[in-house]
Amino acid sequence: MEYLPNIIFAIALFAGIGFFVNNIKKLSRNIKLGKDVDRNDNKSERFKNMAKIALGQSKMVKRPLSGFLHIIVYVGFIIINIEVLEIVLDGLLGTHRLFQPILGEAFYGFLIGTFEILAVLVLLAVIVFWLRRNVSNIKRFLSAEMKGWPKNDGNYILYFEVVLMTLFLTMNATDTSFQEAGVGNVISQYLVPLFDGFSAETIHTIERTAWWIHILGILVFLNYLYYSKHLHILLAFPNTYFANLKPKGQFNNLASVTNEVKLMMDPDADPYAMPEEGAEETTPEKFGASDVTDLNWVQLLNAYTCTECGRCTSSCPANLTGKKLSPRKIMMDTRDRLEEVGRNIDANKGEFKDDGKQLLNDYITPEELWACTSCNACVEECPVNIDPLSIIMDMRRYLVMEESAAPQELNMMMTNVENNGAMWQYSQQDRLNWAKED
Repeated sequence: MEYLPNIIFAIALFAGIGFFVNNIKKLSRNIKLGKDVDRNDNKSERFKNMAKIALGQSKMVKRPLSGFLHIIVYVGFIIINIEVLEIVLDGLLGTHRLFQPILGEAFYGFLIGTFEILAVLVLLAVIVFWLRRNVSNIKRFLSAEMKGWPKNDGNYILYFEVVLMTLFLTMNATDTSFQEAGVGNVISQYLVPLFDGFSAETIHTIERTAWWIHILGILVFLNYLYYSKHLHILLAFPNTYFANLKPKGQFNNLASVTNEVKLMMDPDADPYAMPEEGAEETTPEKFGASDVTDLNWVQLLNAYTCTECGRCTSSCPANLTGKKLSPRKIMMDTRDRLEEVGRNIDANKGEFKDDGKQLLNDYITPEELWACTSCNACVEECPVNIDPLSIIMDMRRYLVMEESAAPQELNMMMTNVENNGAMWQYSQQDRLNWAKED
């Protein structure tokens, strides 16, 4: 019976980590459903982006208040959870504050004292975040798409933070040996009077209860990430590393289109030539994208990384003028469809069976796509370098090149380009006549 708590702890720890690993495998599989794209160039620039944006939070502080509060929560939560290593070792080995004699009273006290100060700062930041989300009338939180699950999800994480930080301080305040040492208890010492009058046994029970709930809460939080917008805690780093380094506004050319153009312009090309052996058996590559499997894996990674903060939508000129387009919704729809495809694969033992649905029309409408001005405001605003515009443009390509479903205005422009070499409806000879007018 002496080792029963250690056994229970080990079971809980490995079960929590095992469930998390299983979800990560599903996530990785879903992302790999996308088309391959090479993002291994210019590694130094990519590491710089990751360090500056994901680690340094450089784009968050463009909105100073929320950015500053986010940094407090981010730094505080990460650093405080360094103590999780000690908790894990204590739980497995049956020790108590394993690092205290190893690191020495002074250094260990400095670390725990820092953790306690950060815990209080996190609590204060979380309270402000909650007030901003639920009391203040901030416009981007009032839209219909930010209500329901998005709002609840954000609040759940805030509640998680409050509970975990409170348990951490309670655990320290009721740890009699830690308080008697008088080193590192810069905040928890003021909570000790709350437990005056309690027996030593009761205080020990409170300390152990706080310890257990704290570590189990962290395991629950870890596995909740997969279902939450806070998955970006993990994916922000690879997402910023693999982000597009090309200048904003520079679009990629479709290889299939480029090959067709080269063939048309090649005077030596034989249009009646037999295709290469086996080529007739291959399925022609689709122009653009109508479903998630037509997108590349970086775009699917973007969908999972989305923080759902709504900064992109709040900066979108189309959305601000009343159009249906919401870059945030584009990313959420992509993620929802990808999750649906993943569940289909799971249900059919690793094989996707046509469900009669696709991203285009069933999730994202052409009206949303054509409302986009391709201004890149959403890309610029995103705090983790997500690119909703690339998805929009690929789906537009499908509408134009596969469905011939471009708006009339666009069809007229393309006709003019084809006939006149320009978008204007007059010949090249008349193009400079405006300069001759009185």
